[in-house]
Amino acid sequence: MATNAEIAGRFEEFADLLEADDVEYKPRTYRRAAENVRAHPSPIADYVEAGDRDAIEDIDGVGDAIATKIVEYVETGSIDELEELQAELPIDIADITRIEGVGPKTAGKLYHELGIETLDDLEAAAEANEIQEVSGFGPKTEQNIRDNIEFAREVGTRQLLGEARPLADDVLGFLEGIQEVERCEVAGSIRRWRETIGDVDVLVGTNDNEAVIEQFVGWDSVDSEIESGPAKASVLVGEIRVDLRVVVPDEFGAALQYFTGSKDHNVSLRNYAIDRGLKVNEYGVFDVSEIDAGPDGDGSGSATDGSQRIGDRLAGETEEGMYEALGLDWMPPELRTDRGEIGASEAGTLPDLLMREDIRGDFHSHTEWSDGNNTIEEMVEAADGRGYDYFGLADHAEGPGIVGGMGLSDTEILEQVEQIREVDAANDIDVFAGIEANVDADGEIGLSAEAIDALDVIVASTHSALDQDTERATNRLVRAVENPAVDVLGHPSGRLLNERSGLDFDATTLGEAAAAHDTALEVNSNPRRLDLWGSAVQAAINAGAKIAINTDAHQPSTLEFMRWGVHTARRGWAEPGDVINTWEPEAVREFLH
Repeated sequence: MATNAEIAGRFEEFADLLEADDVEYKPRTYRRAAENVRAHPSPIADYVEAGDRDAIEDIDGVGDAIATKIVEYVETGSIDELEELQAELPIDIADITRIEGVGPKTAGKLYHELGIETLDDLEAAAEANEIQEVSGFGPKTEQNIRDNIEFAREVGTRQLLGEARPLADDVLGFLEGIQEVERCEVAGSIRRWRETIGDVDVLVGTNDNEAVIEQFVGWDSVDSEIESGPAKASVLVGEIRVDLRVVVPDEFGAALQYFTGSKDHNVSLRNYAIDRGLKVNEYGVFDVSEIDAGPDGDGSGSATDGSQRIGDRLAGETEEGMYEALGLDWMPPELRTDRGEIGASEAGTLPDLLMREDIRGDFHSHTEWSDGNNTIEEMVEAADGRGYDYFGLADHAEGPGIVGGMGLSDTEILEQVEQIREVDAANDIDVFAGIEANVDADGEIGLSAEAIDALDVIVASTHSALDQDTERATNRLVRAVENPAVDVLGHPSGRLLNERSGLDFDATTLGEAAAAHDTALEVNSNPRRLDLWGSAVQAAINAGAKIAINTDAHQPSTLEFMRWGVHTARRGWAEPGDVINTWEPEAVREFLH
């Protein structure tokens, strides 16, 4: 059964191909529909199965024509109109537009001028110096394409967390309904909440492998079976591979720890165990102190049958027991990256990580005043419905990187502030009048003193000149956070996952500057950004900086992006006190002023 992410992907492809063909207006319609479909909290395929056309058309941006295409795709696996467009423009549009600076229009032009359809075609043309001969291109553009081909190929093999995790939740829901399943959980990078994942790993504890695997590969949502055996199976659900591994319940905890990873964490944990005469693997923790150490120093020398279950078994049924047997506190999966978590666990100093329920507001959202889809009132109502104490509107200001006239002038900012004040007065939730200013190549934000004085919160973000070297990028961002008008540095790198890498900067230096000037650094929760990321959050917090987790929501449904931001901050060891939107409203106002 088609997932929301898969349906959204088809409309994004529609938009890209139409834009490549120089069609105006329609691409924005499809992009809006795709964004709302992707963020919709319920499986839209369920509406199709139930024949609930009204529920489909109730989704923002989905009218009769798009609803018809959704039904067609869910029922048949294709959309005739999209296939016709693909035949007219046989471009691997998703792959080619992963090259930074190559958008749909550029892809369309390269197709019409040079017949470029694939990344291989693009690489060959760049190596042959053919691209610089096309009008509007040049040697610099051609070199940029050469430099980014490898990146485009690599990211094309990984899925966004925001697309894969909802599928993982569906898989768990299905498996929990199987009578023979005693325990189940996701594993691998998706359990660590990494921003991109290769596939969805799921672990099941059962005494009836055959029954579980048979039902798993027969699940209605499975599009095709890749392989299956007595202890594991792999299937495709839409475009995402799901790998199931089955173990006996008594070894579930050991397998969960092992298959959650990361590899670096497991290697360090294994060495920690060896130093104490213990062996840790996917079957449990074993005391091997009285057994021949073997060539690896882990007790394997006494095993004549290749068995990993040797020595006295101390733990394995639960993951908590695995760590306890090693004298360690259990570590949340987000921390298992070998960045000091084992030492902190041994010392009893693991962080008391932030929880979703700690979040009391959001400082960065958009309305129809710029590129959002809803009114101020609608966005505030949605935030109030989530139980927030405060909520910030931060539409785009004019500036570099803001295209299509979407940014507000100083005069328009002042007009919007007046409307926000009226909405604030009419609601119990505190509504902050904000703006997303643009950090130019030198670190300036380009707002008038009058606009700055009128606003409650200024989020300063990079949207252009994202190819600067590390030193210049760091200096640029430091200059922005040193600006007394700036409250939050938004999505600091400007990266788009699987699309562009963004700025490379020194997170410690940036964190020190942010701490010195009381500027929060944003974890942008949009699953295409997740910027800052885990290691950068940890470096910033260690330097004394505060974090703001914001959704960058463009409609009410994407306020749910907060889920991804919270787990990303947890990957950076963030505790509630490190995150300003866990604070009391009075403390927040004091920080902003």
